[in-house]
Amino acid sequence: MLDGERLDPGLAKALGALRGEDVLDLVSLANRVRNRFAPGFQACSIINAKSGLCSENCRFCAQSAAHATDAGNYPMVDLAVILSAAETAYAAGVRSFCIVASGYGMTRADDDFRRVLRAVDAIHERHPDMGVSASLGVLGQETARLLAERGIEHCNINLQTAPARYRKLIADTHAVEERIATIRLLKKHGIRVCSGAILGIGETMDDRIALAFTLNELRVDVIPINVLVPIKGTPLEGYPPLPAVEAAGTVALFRLINPGAVIKLAAGRETVMSDFQGLLMLAGASGFITGGYLTTRGRETERDFAFLRELDGFASAPQPAPVPQ
Repeated sequence: MLDGERLDPGLAKALGALRGEDVLDLVSLANRVRNRFAPGFQACSIINAKSGLCSENCRFCAQSAAHATDAGNYPMVDLAVILSAAETAYAAGVRSFCIVASGYGMTRADDDFRRVLRAVDAIHERHPDMGVSASLGVLGQETARLLAERGIEHCNINLQTAPARYRKLIADTHAVEERIATIRLLKKHGIRVCSGAILGIGETMDDRIALAFTLNELRVDVIPINVLVPIKGTPLEGYPPLPAVEAAGTVALFRLINPGAVIKLAAGRETVMSDFQGLLMLAGASGFITGGYLTTRGRETERDFAFLRELDGFASAPQPAPVPQ
């Protein structure tokens, strides 16, 4: 691995079966691979710009209209709200900001989509050094082209689990092939792709490994890894928490299979993983989402950057962007 060889799928499955203290050896190797092939660190903040009333029935999601949850429902927020959230992130030292909208996708340039474009333009004008990303679901030729023209940092569209198990574990109101087609479309337009996983939804380690190889084959640039936060009213509300050692082994395998990608810890790292966040970071992660998620709480950016400084030297994490005085 350290010489750049691709991990064999059979060996990946064998590594996925490791238990106990052997997982720490896997974690150590993944951290060395990260330092060799994916140095640096990316902290990202997001805004839930359009929430709830989603037509899709993703089993884990509080925003699906199919589930009775307490998640807020509101249309696309005003441009000023998006810009205010971006300013808050920038002032905290974050230099990557993502605009997220609920729903199946944006296959044409409607009013909501054009508001996203205006936000991208306005943020770039105010802060040329801030990358702006978007998570808008399934896209079409027109919307992908317009995002490319705006210099979007990357687009997010998660596959969540092994494609062969998507219909059973995630949703049956749409096909995973539509999401894969969007990834290929984004790549065609030269847009970096963010696509990742959610762990703890009933999948096996083999499912996770299959997803990691799929993301490698699709040349995904950023891989967010979420740990299920069971939400009351969803079909997964009673699911037990994922063991920390299993999460660490999974992050390590994603790193070994995707040595050059940004692997970003997302929802569940502060809550479900709690005291084991550091272990996940040392398992090959090279980024995280800070300041909160879509419908679950996160942690203050100041505390997250202090956490990074504590890890500096183990994971070779750089200092965050300077906070303006």
